[in-house]
Amino acid sequence: MAGRPMRSDTERNRKNLIQAGARLFEHAENPISLAEIAAEAGVSVATAYRQFTSVEEVLNAYRQEVGQLLLDFSLSQSCAGLQKLENISRHWIKLVRENGAAMVPMRNRRGYLERLWEGADYLKVQADALRPALREAMGEMDLPDIGDKAIFLWNILFDPREIFDLLDTVGLTEKQVGTQLMSVLIGGLRGFATANEFSVEACRTK
Repeated sequence: MAGRPMRSDTERNRKNLIQAGARLFEHAENPISLAEIAAEAGVSVATAYRQFTSVEEVLNAYRQEVGQLLLDFSLSQSCAGLQKLENISRHWIKLVRENGAAMVPMRNRRGYLERLWEGADYLKVQADALRPALREAMGEMDLPDIGDKAIFLWNILFDPREIFDLLDTVGLTEKQVGTQLMSVLIGGLRGFATANEFSVEACRTK
Protein backbone atom coordinates (compact mmCIF):
# COMPACT_ATOMS: atom_id res chain seq x y z
CA MET A 1 0.00 0.00 0.00
CA ALA A 2 2.83 2.37 0.83
CA GLY A 3 4.12 2.20 -2.72
CA ARG A 4 0.83 3.07 -4.43
CA PRO A 5 0.91 6.88 -3.84
CA MET A 6 4.49 6.95 -5.11
CA ARG A 7 3.46 5.28 -8.36
CA SER A 8 0.58 7.70 -8.68
CA ASP A 9 2.88 10.67 -8.13
CA THR A 10 5.36 9.31 -10.66
CA GLU A 11 2.67 8.89 -13.30
CA ARG A 12 1.29 12.36 -12.58
CA ASN A 13 4.75 13.96 -12.77
CA ARG A 14 5.47 12.21 -16.05
CA LYS A 15 2.18 13.34 -17.56
CA ASN A 16 2.72 16.92 -16.35
CA LEU A 17 6.24 16.98 -17.83
CA ILE A 18 4.99 15.74 -21.19
CA GLN A 19 2.22 18.33 -21.33
CA ALA A 20 4.59 21.09 -20.16
CA GLY A 21 7.10 20.18 -22.87
CA ALA A 22 4.38 20.32 -25.51
CA ARG A 23 3.19 23.76 -24.31
CA LEU A 24 6.70 25.21 -24.29
CA PHE A 25 7.64 23.75 -27.66
CA GLU A 26 4.46 25.15 -29.18
CA HIS A 27 5.59 28.74 -28.61
CA ALA A 28 9.37 28.51 -28.18
CA GLU A 29 11.52 30.56 -30.57
CA ASN A 30 14.72 29.12 -29.06
CA PRO A 31 15.67 25.63 -27.85
CA ILE A 32 14.09 24.72 -24.53
CA SER A 33 15.77 22.87 -21.69
CA LEU A 34 14.66 20.09 -19.39
CA ALA A 35 14.98 22.56 -16.51
CA GLU A 36 12.47 24.86 -18.23
CA ILE A 37 10.10 21.95 -18.74
CA ALA A 38 10.45 21.03 -15.06
CA ALA A 39 9.62 24.59 -14.01
CA GLU A 40 6.60 24.69 -16.33
CA ALA A 41 5.40 21.37 -14.91
CA GLY A 42 5.93 22.50 -11.32
CA VAL A 43 8.42 19.77 -10.42
CA SER A 44 12.10 19.76 -9.53
CA VAL A 45 14.82 19.29 -12.13
CA ALA A 46 15.84 16.09 -10.33
CA THR A 47 12.30 14.75 -10.72
CA ALA A 48 12.38 15.60 -14.42
CA TYR A 49 15.67 13.74 -14.90
CA ARG A 50 14.27 10.70 -13.13
CA GLN A 51 11.60 10.56 -15.83
CA PHE A 52 13.46 11.73 -18.96
CA THR A 53 17.04 12.13 -20.09
CA SER A 54 16.44 14.86 -22.66
CA VAL A 55 13.94 17.31 -24.12
CA GLU A 56 13.70 15.13 -27.21
CA GLU A 57 12.63 12.20 -25.03
CA VAL A 58 9.87 14.32 -23.49
CA LEU A 59 8.54 15.38 -26.87
CA ASN A 60 8.80 11.86 -28.28
CA ALA A 61 6.64 10.69 -25.37
CA TYR A 62 4.08 13.33 -26.37
CA ARG A 63 4.17 12.19 -29.98
CA GLN A 64 3.75 8.61 -28.84
CA GLU A 65 0.53 9.59 -27.06
CA VAL A 66 -0.76 11.19 -30.26
CA GLY A 67 0.37 8.14 -32.23
CA GLN A 68 -1.71 5.99 -29.90
CA LEU A 69 -4.74 8.09 -30.80
CA LEU A 70 -4.02 7.33 -34.46
CA LEU A 71 -3.70 3.62 -33.71
CA ASP A 72 -6.99 3.64 -31.79
CA PHE A 73 -8.65 5.35 -34.76
CA SER A 74 -7.13 2.84 -37.16
CA LEU A 75 -8.40 -0.11 -35.15
CA SER A 76 -11.90 1.40 -35.12
CA GLN A 77 -12.17 1.46 -38.92
CA SER A 78 -14.57 -0.98 -40.51
CA CYS A 79 -13.50 -0.22 -44.09
CA ALA A 80 -10.34 -1.52 -45.76
CA GLY A 81 -7.78 -0.75 -48.43
CA LEU A 82 -7.47 2.70 -49.94
CA GLN A 83 -10.48 4.08 -48.09
CA LYS A 84 -9.04 2.96 -44.76
CA LEU A 85 -5.64 4.41 -45.65
CA GLU A 86 -7.22 7.71 -46.62
CA ASN A 87 -9.30 7.86 -43.43
CA ILE A 88 -6.25 7.23 -41.25
CA SER A 89 -4.11 9.72 -43.17
CA ARG A 90 -6.75 12.44 -42.93
CA HIS A 91 -7.16 11.75 -39.21
CA TRP A 92 -3.40 12.14 -38.83
CA ILE A 93 -3.54 15.59 -40.43
CA LYS A 94 -6.30 16.51 -37.97
CA LEU A 95 -4.25 15.25 -35.01
CA VAL A 96 -1.18 17.15 -36.19
CA ARG A 97 -3.11 20.39 -36.45
CA GLU A 98 -4.85 19.93 -33.10
CA ASN A 99 -1.63 19.11 -31.25
CA GLY A 100 0.46 21.87 -32.76
CA ALA A 101 4.16 22.46 -33.14
CA ALA A 102 5.09 19.83 -30.56
CA MET A 103 4.30 17.30 -33.29
CA VAL A 104 7.21 18.54 -35.40
CA PRO A 105 10.12 16.16 -34.80
CA MET A 106 13.59 17.40 -34.01
CA ARG A 107 16.08 16.84 -36.80
CA ASN A 108 17.90 13.54 -36.41
CA ARG A 109 20.92 12.28 -38.30
CA ARG A 110 19.59 8.74 -38.20
CA GLY A 111 17.05 7.75 -40.80
CA TYR A 112 13.38 7.07 -40.16
CA LEU A 113 13.57 3.34 -40.82
CA GLU A 114 16.71 2.96 -38.73
CA ARG A 115 14.94 4.49 -35.73
CA LEU A 116 11.72 2.57 -36.41
CA TRP A 117 13.50 -0.78 -36.66
CA GLU A 118 15.46 -0.02 -33.51
CA GLY A 119 12.10 0.15 -31.74
CA ALA A 120 11.47 3.87 -31.18
CA ASP A 121 8.09 3.73 -29.43
CA TYR A 122 6.71 6.96 -30.89
CA LEU A 123 7.41 5.72 -34.42
CA LYS A 124 6.32 2.13 -33.79
CA VAL A 125 2.82 3.05 -32.63
CA GLN A 126 2.33 5.22 -35.72
CA ALA A 127 3.62 2.45 -37.99
CA ASP A 128 1.29 -0.06 -36.31
CA ALA A 129 -1.61 2.24 -37.21
CA LEU A 130 -0.63 2.37 -40.87
CA ARG A 131 0.99 -0.91 -41.92
CA PRO A 132 -2.24 -2.93 -42.33
CA ALA A 133 -3.94 -0.19 -44.33
CA LEU A 134 -0.89 0.28 -46.55
CA ARG A 135 -0.69 -3.46 -47.27
CA GLU A 136 -4.41 -3.59 -48.04
CA ALA A 137 -4.16 -0.53 -50.30
CA MET A 138 -1.24 -2.04 -52.22
CA GLY A 139 -3.24 -5.23 -52.73
CA GLU A 140 -6.28 -3.27 -53.86
CA MET A 141 -4.10 -1.56 -56.49
CA ASP A 142 -2.70 -4.96 -57.59
CA LEU A 143 0.75 -3.95 -56.44
CA PRO A 144 3.28 -6.17 -54.67
CA ASP A 145 3.88 -5.65 -50.97
CA ILE A 146 6.95 -3.43 -50.61
CA GLY A 147 7.11 -3.77 -46.85
CA ASP A 148 8.26 -0.81 -44.82
CA LYS A 149 9.18 1.14 -47.94
CA ALA A 150 5.48 2.02 -47.92
CA ILE A 151 5.54 3.46 -44.40
CA PHE A 152 8.82 5.21 -45.27
CA LEU A 153 7.10 6.96 -48.19
CA TRP A 154 4.03 7.80 -46.10
CA ASN A 155 6.25 9.35 -43.44
CA ILE A 156 8.00 11.58 -45.97
CA LEU A 157 4.71 12.95 -47.25
CA PHE A 158 2.82 13.19 -43.96
CA ASP A 159 5.65 14.70 -41.91
CA PRO A 160 4.06 17.25 -39.53
CA ARG A 161 6.53 19.90 -40.67
CA GLU A 162 5.32 19.56 -44.26
CA ILE A 163 1.67 19.41 -43.20
CA PHE A 164 2.02 22.73 -41.38
CA ASP A 165 3.80 24.17 -44.41
CA LEU A 166 0.84 23.31 -46.63
CA LEU A 167 -1.70 24.50 -44.06
CA ASP A 168 -0.05 27.70 -42.87
CA THR A 169 2.29 28.77 -45.68
CA VAL A 170 0.33 27.64 -48.73
CA GLY A 171 -3.05 28.16 -47.06
CA LEU A 172 -4.65 24.85 -47.96
CA THR A 173 -7.49 23.42 -45.90
CA GLU A 174 -7.11 20.12 -44.05
CA LYS A 175 -9.32 18.52 -46.70
CA GLN A 176 -7.16 19.87 -49.53
CA VAL A 177 -3.95 18.74 -47.82
CA GLY A 178 -5.39 15.26 -47.39
CA THR A 179 -6.55 15.04 -50.99
CA GLN A 180 -3.26 16.22 -52.47
CA LEU A 181 -1.00 14.15 -50.21
CA MET A 182 -3.08 11.03 -50.82
CA SER A 183 -2.81 11.57 -54.56
CA VAL A 184 0.98 11.84 -54.32
CA LEU A 185 1.14 8.86 -51.97
CA ILE A 186 -0.76 6.63 -54.38
CA GLY A 187 1.55 7.67 -57.21
CA GLY A 188 4.57 7.13 -55.01
CA LEU A 189 3.45 3.66 -53.95
CA ARG A 190 2.99 2.71 -57.60
CA GLY A 191 6.42 4.10 -58.41
CA PHE A 192 8.14 2.29 -55.55
CA ALA A 193 6.45 -1.01 -56.44
CA THR A 194 7.26 -0.68 -60.16
CA ALA A 195 10.87 0.28 -59.49
CA ASN A 196 11.20 -2.69 -57.16
CA GLU A 197 9.89 -5.06 -59.86
CA PHE A 198 12.30 -3.58 -62.42
CA SER A 199 15.20 -4.07 -60.03
CA VAL A 200 14.29 -7.72 -59.49
CA GLU A 201 13.91 -8.30 -63.24
CA ALA A 202 17.24 -6.62 -63.93
CA CYS A 203 18.93 -8.97 -61.47
CA ARG A 204 17.35 -11.96 -63.18
CA THR A 205 18.54 -10.95 -66.66
CA LYS A 206 22.17 -10.41 -65.66
